[in-house]
Amino acid sequence: MGGLAALAREAGHRVTGCDAGVYPPMSDQLRALGIDLVEGFGAEQMALKPDMYVVGNVVSRARLPDGTPKFPLMEAILDAGSPYTSGPQWLAEHVLQGRHVLAVAGTHGKTTTTAMLTWILECAGLQPGFLVGGVPMNFEVSARLGNQKCFVIEADEYDTAFFDKRSKFVHYRPRTAILNNLEFDHADIFDNLAAIERQFHHLVRTVPSTGRVVVNGLEESLTRVLAQGCWSEVRSFGAAVNDFTAVGEPHDFEVLYQGKSVASLKWALTGVHNQLNALAAIAAAEHVGVLPSLAARALAEFQNVKRRMEVRGTVALPGGEITVYDDFAHHPTAIRTTLDGLRRKVGPTQRILAIFEPRSNTMKLGTMKAQLPWSLEQADLAFCHTGGLDWDARDALTPMGERAQVASSIDELVAQVARLVQPGDHLVCMSNGGFGGVHLKLLQALNALKAPAAP
Repeated sequence: MGGLAALAREAGHRVTGCDAGVYPPMSDQLRALGIDLVEGFGAEQMALKPDMYVVGNVVSRARLPDGTPKFPLMEAILDAGSPYTSGPQWLAEHVLQGRHVLAVAGTHGKTTTTAMLTWILECAGLQPGFLVGGVPMNFEVSARLGNQKCFVIEADEYDTAFFDKRSKFVHYRPRTAILNNLEFDHADIFDNLAAIERQFHHLVRTVPSTGRVVVNGLEESLTRVLAQGCWSEVRSFGAAVNDFTAVGEPHDFEVLYQGKSVASLKWALTGVHNQLNALAAIAAAEHVGVLPSLAARALAEFQNVKRRMEVRGTVALPGGEITVYDDFAHHPTAIRTTLDGLRRKVGPTQRILAIFEPRSNTMKLGTMKAQLPWSLEQADLAFCHTGGLDWDARDALTPMGERAQVASSIDELVAQVARLVQPGDHLVCMSNGGFGGVHLKLLQALNALKAPAAP
């Protein structure tokens, strides 16, 4: 929604927005664009009298325990008969119409892959428009209109709005669609994996016969999706028998197309997941005429996305430097791949401390709590923030024994880490929210360890 607001502002509209607890980097970006942010969903915002209300899927008809509406502004809009629409619908009608849309779908890696693909097209001189669910460091903005030809968009399977329960991505009508991976997620709106596969097939149905579907050949779930019917050109990646494959380490590898080398890539990113993201982006870019060799040269300069293993600070202690990272990982598979990538980078001797909060709707429900020990296998120590959970995180982490600790507050969590941290450690903070400013608090606590004790 923040990126959509930026697009509307660039198109010349006056834009305001409201939310609860807006946090960086999006809040900083919006203010820099001159977009007023209103805290909360009060009905008094009706006084702004906009031409259109664009409603995000956080908004519902829910009521608080005392019976009052949780979103009084939405109730006022309905009562007044004011015009409103969803974010994806507004995009489809005012931004995407008539363009070659390249949509990136998948349970994991959407933001990073969208940013990769956008950067490739930018380096190829195509000046694409884009909407990314984060802030790509190569652009420092999450959205722009571009030159009216290509538009790259992060295509989310989450529902559109309380009045439109279709997945967001069915509105986008892509000519090039990446199906990056597919696991069970969003337990608050999907009953099972088959229900999500059905939505992914709705997306496949919208790709024209002259379009391209780029699919991860390692995913059985996506094989089932395409088995339901596909009417477009298909390019696969990942498995040895697929069209686009990689040979070498994730940070330095050859790109093969149908067994023949077409590019090489050496870059700063870690992890097999990012290698797969790169293959997907290269295959999609080829559909709009970008050679894999040029795509790989662009990716060599790719700077990732904020909050994707972003280094928030380092603290030098006697014996070694401690590094604090910020990462958006929240699904167990994403946590595991993030930590695995770091482990490959730092080797077996340096310690990794995983600091995380189960904050997504799916994790709050406890649907995937049993997978947490598996997701944290590469961590030497794990620290879980349990605030707001209705399930017992300590019990879920029991298989980890003394390697895992839980804390009900951010301050308690920081104190636990400060007691056990050692010089040379890597501290990975993982959340899909602001995490209560834990990164700054950790850096402050670590810097305090350098100060000499009072006499």
